[in-house]
Amino acid sequence: MIHGGLVEKFRDVVGDRGLITHAADLAPYCHDWRGIFKGSALCAVLPGSTLEVAAIVRLCGEAGAEIVPHGGNTGLSGGATPDATGHQVILSLSRMNAIRQIDTVGETIEVEAGCILQVAREAVAEQGLLLPVSLAAEGSAHIGGIVSTNAGGTNVVRYGMARGRILGLEVVTADGQIVTGLRRLRKDNAGYDWKQWFIGTEGTLGIVTAAVLQLAPMPRHRVTALLAVPTSEDALHVLRAARQEIGETLTGFELMSGAALALVTRHQKLKVPLRESAWYVLLEASSSLSGLREATEALLAGLLEREQVADGVIAESERQATELWLLRESISEAEGKEGRSVKHDVSVPISAIPEFLRLADESVAHEFPGTRINAFGHAGDGNIHYNLIVPPGTQASAVNTLVHDLVVGLGGSISAEHGIGQYRVGELLRCRSAPELELARRIKRALDPTNMLNPGKVLDRT
Repeated sequence: MIHGGLVEKFRDVVGDRGLITHAADLAPYCHDWRGIFKGSALCAVLPGSTLEVAAIVRLCGEAGAEIVPHGGNTGLSGGATPDATGHQVILSLSRMNAIRQIDTVGETIEVEAGCILQVAREAVAEQGLLLPVSLAAEGSAHIGGIVSTNAGGTNVVRYGMARGRILGLEVVTADGQIVTGLRRLRKDNAGYDWKQWFIGTEGTLGIVTAAVLQLAPMPRHRVTALLAVPTSEDALHVLRAARQEIGETLTGFELMSGAALALVTRHQKLKVPLRESAWYVLLEASSSLSGLREATEALLAGLLEREQVADGVIAESERQATELWLLRESISEAEGKEGRSVKHDVSVPISAIPEFLRLADESVAHEFPGTRINAFGHAGDGNIHYNLIVPPGTQASAVNTLVHDLVVGLGGSISAEHGIGQYRVGELLRCRSAPELELARRIKRALDPTNMLNPGKVLDRT
């Protein structure tokens, strides 16, 4: 049992402003965004500085209290939700939201963990720069959450995952020590690259309090196109052609099934400006050089001539580009209105996407009759959200087992960008090899020997 005086010790550190204890005020911190997980907490502590974070972590260590780091609560795996004991401490860095520095020459930003992603993106955009991590939830997601989940998004095909943009970190370790590595270096080969231990590990190894992120020049030109393709194999032909003909300007490449856009049409009242098709590709290219639209038009003409694309439209304005992206961004909301679904955030080698879709569709139809498939995702990086709208009584665990076994068999991953959290812990233990899991546990024991930081997330409690 946690010592009753711990809350008052927190108050001494952060004051009344930084402490939440009433159940009604704690409620938003105790359930996940999807409404799957719900817990309770001793309190929520909102420090205003890295020194205060370190003090809180030390107090928790002395009292034997467990810490659940909390960001914008936009995660999809329950990684920021406490358990049901009511003993865990929520640690929210929402008050630590400062943009410390923007280097326009070196193209970097130093920002605290509680800063909202959209705020950081807008700040650098005013300087003619781009923070290329872009998510549907960027209006709520915190930088600390972006780092701790190694977020992906729609720009991965060109700019990579969040890990590739992180140059330096400031971290509070499980013993309350502040480790500062906020370097703005593109090249730093001096010893272990320890920041990697805290990227994508969901707050289980340390608390990220600030980060230095690599920016990019803001492109002056953008071209957005929606293409109707007969098959998923044709979509990959389009991807290969785009990479060959417009090269590094290819920024986004989204694959959407006709079933997915039918849901959007029905529930979101949005219109698809193309003929009905089994599959659609949303393609975006961006560049600071002129001639991008002409190159994209030539690409589309060649694809139509080779009958790899059945129909296509290129946005004529920013408004039309936004409307095309809204089709993609509305799929999840439309799915939620259709009924209960079992969601999968998987990745396979890009060339294996058609085979995965074929095998999964056949297996689902055989094992779970009446299930409807809603498949879409970031095909340019192999990430497919293979979601299934299931009949009543369908066991999600059985569905997950089927889909994940196919993914692993193709050399893929059961989590491409959403993380493990508590939602996929059992499946990670089932799907990863024993040596990999033991290596992960050794790292956890070394950095958090008492299992104080976000226990039960990513790994089980053993």
